[in-house]
Amino acid sequence: MQGIDHLIINSPYEEPHRHWDYNPHRMAFELAEGRRSSGYTVASTEKRLINDPGVFVSIPLVNQIRQRIKEWRANGYAGISGITKQLLEHWRDAEARTNRLFFCQLEAIETLIWLTEAPAAEKVGIDIPSDGGELARICSKMATGTGKTIVMAMLIAWQSLNKINYPNKKGFAKDFLVVAPNLTVRSRLSVLLPAGAENYYDAFNVVPLGLREQLRQAKVVVRNWHALAWDTEEKLKQKRSVDKRGAKSDEAYAREVLNELAHAKNFVVINDEAHHAWRNPVGAKLSRDEKKDAEEATIWIGGLDRLNRARGISCVYDFSATPFIPSGKNSSAENLFGWIVSDFGLTEAIESGLVKTPRVVIRDDGQLAADYRSKFYHLYNDPEVKPALNKRGAPESEPLPPLVENAYALLGQDWREWAQVWRDAGSLVPPVMISVANQTETAARIKFAFDRCNILIPELCNAEKTLHIDSKVLEAAEAYAEEESGESVPSAVADGFDDETANEPTRKLTKKEQAQRLRQTVDTIGRPGELGEQIQHVISVGMLTEGWDAKTVTHIMGLRAFSSQLLCEQVVGRGLRRTSYDLDEQGFFTPEYVNIFGVPFAFMPHESPKDSKVPPSAPKQRIQPLPEKVAFEIRFPNVVRVESKFKPVLHLDLHKVAPLTLNAYDTREIAELAPVIDGKHDVTRLSEIDLEQIYSQVRLQSSIFRATLDIHKQMQVDWKGDLNALFTQLIPIVEKFIHSDKLEISPPMFGLEDKRRRVLVRLNAATVVNHLAPFIQQENVESYELIVDTNKPIISTGDMKAWDTSKPYDAFKKTHVNLCVYDSRWEKTAAIHLDRSPHVAAWAKNDHLGFEIGYISNGGPHKYRPDFLVKLANDEILVIEIKGEEDQKDKVKREAMREWIRAVNQSGGFGRWHSEPAISKRPDDIPQMLERAIKAL
Repeated sequence: MQGIDHLIINSPYEEPHRHWDYNPHRMAFELAEGRRSSGYTVASTEKRLINDPGVFVSIPLVNQIRQRIKEWRANGYAGISGITKQLLEHWRDAEARTNRLFFCQLEAIETLIWLTEAPAAEKVGIDIPSDGGELARICSKMATGTGKTIVMAMLIAWQSLNKINYPNKKGFAKDFLVVAPNLTVRSRLSVLLPAGAENYYDAFNVVPLGLREQLRQAKVVVRNWHALAWDTEEKLKQKRSVDKRGAKSDEAYAREVLNELAHAKNFVVINDEAHHAWRNPVGAKLSRDEKKDAEEATIWIGGLDRLNRARGISCVYDFSATPFIPSGKNSSAENLFGWIVSDFGLTEAIESGLVKTPRVVIRDDGQLAADYRSKFYHLYNDPEVKPALNKRGAPESEPLPPLVENAYALLGQDWREWAQVWRDAGSLVPPVMISVANQTETAARIKFAFDRCNILIPELCNAEKTLHIDSKVLEAAEAYAEEESGESVPSAVADGFDDETANEPTRKLTKKEQAQRLRQTVDTIGRPGELGEQIQHVISVGMLTEGWDAKTVTHIMGLRAFSSQLLCEQVVGRGLRRTSYDLDEQGFFTPEYVNIFGVPFAFMPHESPKDSKVPPSAPKQRIQPLPEKVAFEIRFPNVVRVESKFKPVLHLDLHKVAPLTLNAYDTREIAELAPVIDGKHDVTRLSEIDLEQIYSQVRLQSSIFRATLDIHKQMQVDWKGDLNALFTQLIPIVEKFIHSDKLEISPPMFGLEDKRRRVLVRLNAATVVNHLAPFIQQENVESYELIVDTNKPIISTGDMKAWDTSKPYDAFKKTHVNLCVYDSRWEKTAAIHLDRSPHVAAWAKNDHLGFEIGYISNGGPHKYRPDFLVKLANDEILVIEIKGEEDQKDKVKREAMREWIRAVNQSGGFGRWHSEPAISKRPDDIPQMLERAIKAL
């Protein structure tokens, strides 16, 4: 089989435009143009001697909606409210965002907005099926690791801000119940609380600063699904209690579950990992495990039914990577939620680099299986392995099948190489292997084999660094944690904890202590300084709990049946979370790898290098502020905007205006077209487009009017007088500049020709505005008013959120952040000079700090992020930019920075800022710049 040497073929920030398509005749994946269709692949029922390409089942509703969304987006989002428009512009402004949103996140929220706000004519023929009950449900299908929690935050912001600003408009709410599948997820969903210290609205810039105060009016309650449990009359009769009260009414139930939303009506429900919430399929014969899942699903969905009857649920928004309902056999695409409206599946996430790149074993030097693959490819299906692993009641001491031990030796050897690379790179934590077993007995046998060093990799045979997660133990741990949190727990779950099945520490712990220790270990795998730091092998039965997001997983061993793409996703998805989001030269994410035995990615593209072994990935470096270096903290105001108070009578001294040169050679006046015949240009049949014919139609006065109008738009926000008077005053100023020698034409001979000069001015009107507007505003400002975020008026280097990178870095003394990451040797040289200079008290690279300056260019808002913030020895703050040659846009940025500094210094209370930003134009000029700055005060 032909392999793929690079899976990442799309930008994470653009709609996928290529995909790997399976060719059954060549038994290989081939690069195809266009986005892949939404759908799922399931195993074929036929037995083949070649690769099973599976059967593809599309999701027609998603494919239909995708095209509608694309057209609606291109046409300017018809029908949306002003608030929605403001949010969409904010989310799509790539330049203004430190954490740029992925395409899949934008597409998901756009789809939800379209369903609510787009005109009815846009949605003709779109029929979203019911789940079989009275709830209105909409599902967004997003692969694990693609950022669905941020989409939930965007959903809450969009819904609540519209409800607050348009209270009578239907389809919106400002009360939200978020339901989680377990305590781990519930804890992490606390980022959706608008007033929370670590909320996503601030951390990921979900809401513009001007709307954040309004957002705090939204009420968000996050509950675990256990909180939806209730006692029926039958259950109450079975209980031995003197309490003879009957079952709670829907009204009493709603008050208890909703907490601070007790009186809310027509609220929104957000189901995270919504594949746990479904109605039992009629007539399906469920397996033992599926029956257990059905009990949970009944509590979850039944509880929502009760809340709907009592309070009314406006809409239920489901989020899941695998939203399917058990069929009673094996899960398949026919059992996907019918109300899925958007889909960005694991395959698209892999091709866009949003998750790690899976690499599977396809060949070995032994006897291959009948389909010409390595027997390690779907290890469980081997005729000798399958019956051996399916033994019920097998003791833990029973040896694993030889082929399984052989597989562990090979995968373990690869893990050992990775571990050495990580140690050499200074990593404090080891890479992690996950083993997913088919049943409890198999998991116990795996643990026993490693504990007794029956596997040929001594480094992995370390019981203290191996975590055996028995499903019964993990459920009980969750149950005890539920009791600690005060939420109701089904008694059948709480009673399932057995002291003897847990990994026992040295001292005998109580059940609750064991539960707490287990959850803490599981949740902190791969985190330096925490309980799970040194875990290097996790053995589990079935899938690991949702919300488990260890980013240090590098190897996966699957020892269970895999009959669908969904099962592959569930198992492998736990090990695919990326550690960093660095882009390469193509604008793609740099690949991170996870090596896999036993999980058959027959239905998905996967890398399998042909001739050379891909070296192990080095661990990513975590960048974060250090508490012990708080002496080097740098603080700056959290500025929403700078308002200028202008003089009532405008004036401009042309002597203070820098010259502007328009290059005639940069303006194309003629274009030639040629027909294409058989893929080649026929240059004998050229046609021409020439601007000569419109020269005579261009009036210079119309160019002056256009430029004046753009400057007027920039100034009218802060102009306190009559707007017509503002326009009237601007016209002669603009006209005077355009007719002056301050506007130069290069080469000069072109400026002498009146018609060409008129066309050059018209075609470069935006350049004229960008150049002239700052001079007009600067000369006519009486005073500034600094508008800061009242909720967080000051930001410091200590507020930086920890992040990971594979870029070059070094440690320095005078910076609050542990390491300085640099994009060039020039930046590294600058950092060295800053750290050594006696004129510098502290400094910080402006990377993930959130220090940015708003400015207007080409008629639109932009954000400027200088490279360094420096606290000088005299306590003045100096802004430094690393820049070679400057263009016109750079000049606009500098003037915006100067205005910002003037406003901050005039306002007071935010320290003294050096009046001029320093521009480094060569690597060795930093010392001179610092000396000039320290002497200037």
